[in-house]
Amino acid sequence: MTSPDLDRSTGADLPRCLEQVPLGRSDVTVGRLGLGTAPLAGLFSAVGAEQAAATLDAAWSAGIRYFDTAPHYGAGLAERRLGGFLTGSGRPRTEYTVSTKVGRLLVPGDSAPGDEAFHVDEGLVRVRDYSPAGVYRSLAESLERSGLDAFDTVLIHDPDDHWEEAVRGAYPALARLRAEGAVRAIGAGMNQTAMLTRLVRETDLDCVLVAGRYSLLDRGAADDLLPLCAEREVGVLVGGVFNSGILADPAPGATYDYAPASEAVLRRAQALDERCAAHGVPLAAAALQFPYRHPAVTSVVIGARSPREVSENVAHATREIPQELWDELDALGTEG
Repeated sequence: MTSPDLDRSTGADLPRCLEQVPLGRSDVTVGRLGLGTAPLAGLFSAVGAEQAAATLDAAWSAGIRYFDTAPHYGAGLAERRLGGFLTGSGRPRTEYTVSTKVGRLLVPGDSAPGDEAFHVDEGLVRVRDYSPAGVYRSLAESLERSGLDAFDTVLIHDPDDHWEEAVRGAYPALARLRAEGAVRAIGAGMNQTAMLTRLVRETDLDCVLVAGRYSLLDRGAADDLLPLCAEREVGVLVGGVFNSGILADPAPGATYDYAPASEAVLRRAQALDERCAAHGVPLAAAALQFPYRHPAVTSVVIGARSPREVSENVAHATREIPQELWDELDALGTEG
């Protein structure tokens, strides 16, 4: 799919999925479709530097202006590649927004390709640290790696087993940085809804990134998290819309939540695929667009590891989907 040149100042010819919208109550704006950079840092399989740069260039050419990264992704490789792309070509800093994360420090150590699902050899290992000192160090090192002058949004990353440290250490540190103007928005990113809901209820976050918990197969975020975010005007970034692969291609052997899918889950995904096929719509298009239907959702963040995948994602995001199909998918989803 070849995208037309886009007038960024007026929004002319801008597909709705690429519109810039406010992130919660903050002054940050993000594209309705964002690029996640984990695949560019060797998630599941290695990606070369040239391919990563070409993928980022394809995203930029398509009109994507919101990029999400983290030290965890490739032990810093994602931040280096993204920052090098954005700063090395003179792109105006006001034209894009970037989020990164805190909670994992990178320290020298031996790691084998495939450790924590990333196929890189950076000579670094991850150490959890949600303390204020850890937050400040993590952010300083992310700035150094990326070459960026600042990050627009910073998220507490995967504090599943670290509630006390996150809420008493990382959150106050980020709130202080926000008050000082060092970051413009703060939030948390997780693969679960219970702790995100608690964080939204008990702290003053601008946004959350919820991965895999608001999809055609798992609508759990709609129970508590999304209504609370709507009430509190907290922006919602949705990742993992393909549930790690099965909603892109529900073939035998597909993965669901980073593990082989069970027979029951595979049958559900195939039933969704059959309904989409009956309407001439790719399952991946319905999976990508599904979160947009909830008014609390601000943006969908989706990874890509090649220019072709970027083009496919934008095509899926802009495809017309009939209401009749949504009704049928909703019926199947509630049955599951």
